[in-house]
Amino acid sequence: MELLRTPDDRFADLPGFPFEPRYADVADGLRMAYVEAGPAGGEPVVLLHGEPSWSFLYRHVMTELAAAGLRAIAVDFVGFGRSDKPAEIADHTYTGHVEWTRALLFDALGLSGVTIVGQDWGGLIGLRIAAEHPERIARIVAANTGLPTGDIPMPEVWHRFKEAVLKAPVLDIARLVQAGCKSELPPEVRAAYDAPFPDESYKAGPRAMPGLVPITPDDPAAPANRAAWQILTTLDRPFLVAFSDGDPITSDMAPILVKSISGASGLVHPVIKGAGHFLQEDAGGELGRQIAGFVTST
Repeated sequence: MELLRTPDDRFADLPGFPFEPRYADVADGLRMAYVEAGPAGGEPVVLLHGEPSWSFLYRHVMTELAAAGLRAIAVDFVGFGRSDKPAEIADHTYTGHVEWTRALLFDALGLSGVTIVGQDWGGLIGLRIAAEHPERIARIVAANTGLPTGDIPMPEVWHRFKEAVLKAPVLDIARLVQAGCKSELPPEVRAAYDAPFPDESYKAGPRAMPGLVPITPDDPAAPANRAAWQILTTLDRPFLVAFSDGDPITSDMAPILVKSISGASGLVHPVIKGAGHFLQEDAGGELGRQIAGFVTST
C-alpha cells in the first residue's frame, strides 16, 4: 500500500484550531492523527468526523467539552486530515476503516468508558465500534448519521453526491463542506478543509468513502452492520440523537434511531436549529453543550 503524508506546513495558522497534533501507528506503519482538549483525567469523548472533513470540524465542540471538564479527542480517519493517506481508492474498505479506528482508540490510546460521537461517516464507523466493543463504551451520540444496511434506499441527493465525488476531475473539498453548511464559511476556514490535500493524488479517501456505504442488501458490509443494529437496539448505554433541522441526507434516520435504540428511551433528544449536514460548523457550540450536558447527566 502506497501511503502519502501531508506536509506539516499545510496546517500552519489554522483558524480557531490551536490543538497540537498527536500520532499513533495503527497498522504496518500506517499513522493516524488526533487532537485533544480538556483535562487528561476527564471522561473521554471521542469525536469522529464525516466525509470529506477532518478533526478541524470539531474545533467549537472541543472547546465546549473541555470547558465542562471532559477529555475531547477528535480523530482524523485514515485518508483525511493529518492521518496517512493510502494512494489508491481500492485501499479503502469499510472494514479497514473500522479496524484502523478501533486500533487507535483501544490499542494505541487504551481508552475505556468512552462517549463516542459520530457524524456522517463518523457514525458509520463509530456505531460499528460501539456495537462490536460495548465493554469500552459508556455512551453514544449520533449526529446526522446512521448505520445503513442496504435494506432501505438512500435518498436521491446522496446518489448525486456519490457520482459527483467519484467522477469530478478535480474534487473541491472546501466546496463540498460548504454545500453541507447553512452558514457561509470564511475563506480561511475553507482553506483549512483543503489543507490535508495538496493535490488530487491525496484524495483517494474522500473519493472512496461514498462507494463504501452499503446501498444494497448484499453489500459486503451489510451483514456486519445488521449485526451491529441487533446489538445497539438492546445495548444498555445512553444513546443521544442530536440531529440538525436542515440535513436532507440523514434527517429520516433520527426518528428511527430514537424509536429503535433502547438506550435512547427516556432521553430528551435535541434538534440543533439552523444547521445543515455539518452541524459542527453551523452550530458547533450548541452541539458541544448538548454533548457535555448528556455526558455529565448520565
